[in-house]
Amino acid sequence: MNRRDFLRITTAAAAMATVCPCDAARAFTGPSNNASGPKDIRGRIFKGDAPATLWKWSHEAFLYKKLANRKVVCGICPNRCVLSPGDRSVCRSKVNLDGTLYSLTYGNPCAIHIDPIEKKPLFHFLPQSQAFSLATTGCNFRCLNCQNWQISQAKPHEVRHYELFPSDAVAAALKARSLSIAYTYSEAITYFEYMIATARLAREQGIKNLWISNGYINRPPLLELCKVLDGANVNLKSFDDATYRKLNGGRLKPVLETFQTLHAQGVHFEMTTLVVPGYVDDEEMLKRMCEWILNHVGPDHPLHFLRFSPQYKLDRLAPTPISTLTRFRDIALQAGLRYVYVGNVPEHEGRHTVCHNCGQLLVERQGYHIAAYNLTGNRCKFCNTVIPGVWI
Repeated sequence: MNRRDFLRITTAAAAMATVCPCDAARAFTGPSNNASGPKDIRGRIFKGDAPATLWKWSHEAFLYKKLANRKVVCGICPNRCVLSPGDRSVCRSKVNLDGTLYSLTYGNPCAIHIDPIEKKPLFHFLPQSQAFSLATTGCNFRCLNCQNWQISQAKPHEVRHYELFPSDAVAAALKARSLSIAYTYSEAITYFEYMIATARLAREQGIKNLWISNGYINRPPLLELCKVLDGANVNLKSFDDATYRKLNGGRLKPVLETFQTLHAQGVHFEMTTLVVPGYVDDEEMLKRMCEWILNHVGPDHPLHFLRFSPQYKLDRLAPTPISTLTRFRDIALQAGLRYVYVGNVPEHEGRHTVCHNCGQLLVERQGYHIAAYNLTGNRCKFCNTVIPGVWI
C-alpha cells in the first residue's frame, strides 16, 4: 500500500471509528511535575533526540513487577529486563519511568501494508485472502541475519511512523476488506500492549488475528493472547541452543514451550526455519528437530524452510543452495511431517500443498497467486481426507 492509499483508508477509518476505553484508559501523556523521580528523567531516556509528542503513544506495560528502589522487571518475554528508573528494555520499546513500566509503541506503527496471507507465510489459513499488516519498532532478539533490521533494531522515535490506535486499526482493516490483521515485520511481542488491544477489538468485529513472531514470550501473556488469536507463524530459528545464542541472542527452550502452548490452546500455527549456511544447515540437527515436532505437537503443523539471502551482519555469506532446501524438505517428509514447504524459491515444487493421504495436488501456488484449489471446505476434493488448517 502506498502512502496515498494508506492515508485515504485510515482517514476514512478514523471518521467511522469510535474511541474504545482500552485505547486510553492507561495511556500516559508525559511526566508529571509532581513526579517523585528525577526531573530530567525523560531527557535521560531519550537523550534529547525525541519529540515530546512521543509520550502520546505511551501505555502502561501489560505485565511487570515493581521491585525495590523504583526498579521494575518486565514479564512479557524471557529476557525479563530489570530496569532502573530511566532505563530502556532490550527490545528498546519499554522504559521505566519512576517505577512504572511503559510501552512506547502503542498506536504508532511504522509499517502498514495489505499483504497476501501467503507472504506471512501462512499456507493453511484462508488462502489468497488479504491481511492488514502492521508493525511498530523493536525486537527482543539480535539476529545477525535480520531482514527488517531498519525497524526491528530501532527505537520508536528513530523511524517515521503513523498514528493508528487500536480502534482505528480495526476500522482501517474493515475498510480495506481484509479478513485478518497480522502483527508482523518486526517483533510483535515487543508491542504486546498495542497488539492485544487491537486483537480484542478485531475479534469483536469478526476479523481474524495473526501473530508472526519469533515465539520468545512468557506463558502468562501468551495464554492471554491465545484468547483472541486465530493463527500464527512462529520462527524456529534452529534446534540448537548454542546457535540460538550466537545467531539470534535468545534461547531455544522458550520457543519450544510456545509451540506446545499454541498446540494445547488449539491455535492454528505454522513454523518457519530460515536455513542460514554454516548455522542452520546441519542435517542431524534437522532430524532432531523433526523428532521433537512429531513427539510434542504432531505431524500436521506446516513447516516452511526459507532460503537465506545475504542480509544485515551476514552479508558475507552466500544464499542457501536450493539443493539444501530440497534435501531438508525430503528429510522432514520422510520423518513423518505431512506438510513441508520451501520458500523464497520461485517455481519450487515445495510451494504446493499435496494431500498427505492420496498425494493429489490441493493448492498450486504461483508466487502469491493460487493457480489451482482442490479443497471442499477443509477436505481433499479427491479422497475426502480432512486437511489441517483454516480454509475458505
